[in-house]
Amino acid sequence: MHKILTVVLGASLLLASCGSSTVQKEGPAGLIEKKARLDSLKTQQGKLDKEISTLQAEIDKLDTTNAVKEKAKLVAVTALTPTSFNHFIDLQGNVDAVNTSWISPRGTGGVVTQLYVRQGDHVRQGQQLLKLDDAIQRQQLASDQTQLAYAKDLYQRRKNLWDEKIGTEVDLVNAKNQVDQADARLKIDQQQLDFTSVYADIPGTVNVLNIKVGEAFGQGSQSLQIVNTDNLKVVVLVPEIYQERVRVGTPVKIDFPGLNNKEVNGTVTISAKVINADNRAFQVEIHIPNSSDIRANQVAIVKLQDYSASNVLTIPINTLQTDETGKYVLVAVQQNSKLVAHKKTITVGQTYSDKVQVTSGLDSGDKLITDGYQGLYEGQLITIQ
Repeated sequence: MHKILTVVLGASLLLASCGSSTVQKEGPAGLIEKKARLDSLKTQQGKLDKEISTLQAEIDKLDTTNAVKEKAKLVAVTALTPTSFNHFIDLQGNVDAVNTSWISPRGTGGVVTQLYVRQGDHVRQGQQLLKLDDAIQRQQLASDQTQLAYAKDLYQRRKNLWDEKIGTEVDLVNAKNQVDQADARLKIDQQQLDFTSVYADIPGTVNVLNIKVGEAFGQGSQSLQIVNTDNLKVVVLVPEIYQERVRVGTPVKIDFPGLNNKEVNGTVTISAKVINADNRAFQVEIHIPNSSDIRANQVAIVKLQDYSASNVLTIPINTLQTDETGKYVLVAVQQNSKLVAHKKTITVGQTYSDKVQVTSGLDSGDKLITDGYQGLYEGQLITIQ
């Protein structure tokens, strides 16, 4: 049809060219006639072009081999299955020893004459750690021992006389009181002498030892510390906005930076009832099992589980999109022999890490498009090959 139209137009133009010499002969009337004929031919050409386009579209519908095929977009899909979903509050805590002791003398203290331990030594409960100068105590003890011996001798003499009905009962009682008083003073002296030996009140490791022979060691001195790492706890400050979500028994996961694959599970054992006015937080403690890898004062990454749900659908948070109607995702659906993208509006719940809980809009078995979803539109042909 295109060829026929071209021939007709060509002939018309040839005739018009050949008749140019006659235009002048024919005058204005002949020119108008030829212009009218040209307009008629152009109108016929437009009708033919339209008819050609219509016929081509009808042929494409009937003969798919001639149609331009749509190119499918490559995507990745994941079939959704119900699973469990947990939400955590991520905080930073600190490892602390449950049993920690700053050693002090039982008496007034004194000058250190001997040290029996070094920093890092493991000690048992009751083991002697150091010795204080005891010269004065020994001197007093010796004096009171002499006084006790004299009082006992005097009492025995008074008692012998009393047995022979000589002397008075008052003299005998006074002599007995002197013995008792001397004996009491001797016990005090012995106790003061014992106070010059300093012992470990708990088993553990000597963590701090900032005292030397010849230095004074007294009450309140923080120069000798023993830490028992057999019983550890993690202490963490929780912002007050979580006070209804964190309580005794809350499940906890704890990670320790620097320790590979060292995750400890536990529960909150102590939750303070007072909120610190300075930082608006309350303290919680989690007891953890003994481990040779974990050290006191080590940093701990604490995950407090404040929400848990089972048999729910979750999706990667990066697949969630938003438009004027709300939040949606794209899923792959089968239409006849084609796989196409389909938009599903959803409602979401809690979000944690890279997962978000879907409360409505998706069903188990839906094929969520997890890669290649950017730029997809409703009904677009896709492939997962």
